Amino acid sequence: MSHTDAGAELDPVHPIPLPPPRPNGLTSADVAERLARGEVNDVPVRSSRSLAEIVRANVFTRFNAIIGILWLIMLFVAPIQDSLFGFVILANTGIGILQEWRAKQTLDSLAVIGESRPTVRRDGAATEIATSEIVLGDVIEVGPGDKVVVDGACVEADGLEIDESLLTGEADPVVKRPGDQVMSGSFVVAGGGAYQAVKVGREAYAAQLAEEASRFTLVHSELRTGISTILKYVTWMMVPTAVGLVISQLVAKNDDLKDSVARTVGGIVPMVPEGLVLLTSVAFAIGVIRLGRKQCLVQELPAIEGLARVDTVCLDKTGTLTEGGMDVTALHPLNGHEETYVRQVLGALGESDPRPNASLQAIIDACPDSEEWRCVESLPFSSARKYSGASFSEGDGESSTWLLGAPDVLLADGDPALAETGRLNEQGLRVLLLARAGRELDDPEVARTVTPAALVVLEQRLRPDASDTLRYFAEQDVRAKVISGDNAVSVGAVAAKVGLTGSAVDARRLPGEREAMAEELDEGTVFGRVTPQQKRDMVGALQSRGHTVAMTGDGVNDVLALKDADIGVSMGSGSEATRAVAQIVLLDNSFSVLPSVVAEGRRVIGNITRVATLFLVKTVYSVLLAVLVVCSQVEYPFLPRHLTLLSTLTIGVPAFFLALAPNTERARPHFVRRVMRYAIPGGVLAAVATFVMYLIARHHYSGPDALGAETSAATLTLFLISMWILAIIARPYTWWRVLLVAAMGAAFLVVLAVPALQRFFALKLVGTAMPWLAVGIAVVASAVLEYLWKWVGRRFPV
Repeated sequence: MSHTDAGAELDPVHPIPLPPPRPNGLTSADVAERLARGEVNDVPVRSSRSLAEIVRANVFTRFNAIIGILWLIMLFVAPIQDSLFGFVILANTGIGILQEWRAKQTLDSLAVIGESRPTVRRDGAATEIATSEIVLGDVIEVGPGDKVVVDGACVEADGLEIDESLLTGEADPVVKRPGDQVMSGSFVVAGGGAYQAVKVGREAYAAQLAEEASRFTLVHSELRTGISTILKYVTWMMVPTAVGLVISQLVAKNDDLKDSVARTVGGIVPMVPEGLVLLTSVAFAIGVIRLGRKQCLVQELPAIEGLARVDTVCLDKTGTLTEGGMDVTALHPLNGHEETYVRQVLGALGESDPRPNASLQAIIDACPDSEEWRCVESLPFSSARKYSGASFSEGDGESSTWLLGAPDVLLADGDPALAETGRLNEQGLRVLLLARAGRELDDPEVARTVTPAALVVLEQRLRPDASDTLRYFAEQDVRAKVISGDNAVSVGAVAAKVGLTGSAVDARRLPGEREAMAEELDEGTVFGRVTPQQKRDMVGALQSRGHTVAMTGDGVNDVLALKDADIGVSMGSGSEATRAVAQIVLLDNSFSVLPSVVAEGRRVIGNITRVATLFLVKTVYSVLLAVLVVCSQVEYPFLPRHLTLLSTLTIGVPAFFLALAPNTERARPHFVRRVMRYAIPGGVLAAVATFVMYLIARHHYSGPDALGAETSAATLTLFLISMWILAIIARPYTWWRVLLVAAMGAAFLVVLAVPALQRFFALKLVGTAMPWLAVGIAVVASAVLEYLWKWVGRRFPV
């Protein structure tokens, strides 16, 4: 359903038949009746793939079909050892299914923890329920930060402002009054109220949004796209080469039919880099499991890859550098106001807001309400306005209107109170101005003529993990930018306390033009007085400079920027709106988990890039060997068992360990180019050296067992070159990497030394001249390979 469709269906011109409005909500009997009729918001919590879909996705692939057909052929025409590649595919596919199933369970269990619980009125009382338990006609209460979870009609509004930007693209909040339609997927930015559910379940637009936002997917990432591109080209090369090989082995040669079929299959099977797709899926799935153990919900798997590519992290101060709670540390009365009276006003303002933010909650804790004051009208806080307000009938019958907000917004330039505010901001303290308004609260210019009454000084609680996290980002060459709605000087002082140095900039002075803004952003570190729309513009400006941007936040004013950033990271205690648009949710609100997410992404991407070269070298040399065989009209040098052995020892087993190893290198773009620039020269050199050895052996050996001896010499050559490629890929060496390479070499020596294994794999080195020549050719090829890879690295940098 498109956004337009959603809006059209809620058009008041075509009213939706509604149950009679009930301000006190439904009764238990009403709920039971609607449940019986199926009028319930019954949508899946998470649209992760079912077990059947996971099995289908892992089993029914293009390359599994090719391998499966060839495997069935081999089971009929050759010994079982020539069919080993099929059993390896079965095992790999089984591992892939198991890992993705485990990842799905992790994702689904975490999703339940992070799921929002809207407040509904039932039997005259407000109660929290799961989103899936809402029924048609329920009255749902909302406040700042709450997401509208089903389509509905507003029944109560107290300064209710709803942001529908995620649906309509319109950034300005929409004021809602009783009778107005509210759209699921929008969220409250100011005020409060209640709405009645008029569309539930899959009919509601929220269901479409939730399924789109939380789909368990392994696609839409540079890594997956790159691998798909490679596989497409491999298929184009493989089909004509395989056809030529079949004709060459079955028509041009008059050998034994079964042996010809076996050698034909032996030439086709290694062209398929089937393990690369599997290994990527497994690496992503294991990444989800690892992060899940740290209470980090990855709502979209490519987010693991995306955060690995990040070079700029935009932090919202509140909730990331500081904890949500605040404390009032001082009151500075102005213009002769008594502190006792100021505390009365602040207490009344706190009581006037049913959903206070962190600043107002601190004021409520410090200034109890006076029951003598009665609130006549209230104006909820808005991050766009930077102030809230209320009109009161005081205990003595006098009426007054008060505003509470940012001093530099409410006061004129040059006001003496601004100097005091600046001094306090420099100490990292947050300052609010209490001012008496000379106009009515509903006057659009209410903030124009105010009389300052007091400065309210608040101290924010720093997160204990913020310093270590920022230090990690600095060490990893990831730049941190603090973007906040608070005063720039105050934010800069807080940032300095956690070790983040750099200039503090007032965002109101930033240029509106994107290029000029990007230049300012590159130079500055801390930005204050940033509006929600500016946050979005700043993310776009950074992206225009080629930066990969992550945005963290927990408030509704962060939603637009979170949505536009390459990676959005939300705190679990943040608003439902931020959790809905973020790709990563830190369920335990621990900012210190972010380095783990970055490290996990770098491990996955760096290692997949590394091992992809192993798989594609095999594809290149397999295709080229087949071409050389077709052109030379000779028997294909290998049986499937030989290449199964080589693939297992030089690719399969090592790739699994290398793919799960630690890797802190920042992921870089151009995956296909980075992989192929090494895979092509490596594969070409391996194929040419092996084929040269094979041709020399054909001239050297004669007799009925000559083909077996020629195959053994060629296999030794290819194994040694492949081992050297593995040794290059495994760098930089650690003890376990050296042990891994040595173990693979030792395993091959065991095969050559044990008679039973010689017979099983049809590998027996005959004489000494050809085996030593094979070693010599492999050594020369490896030396050339070293030079070639260094030259390629210089000649084709990425």
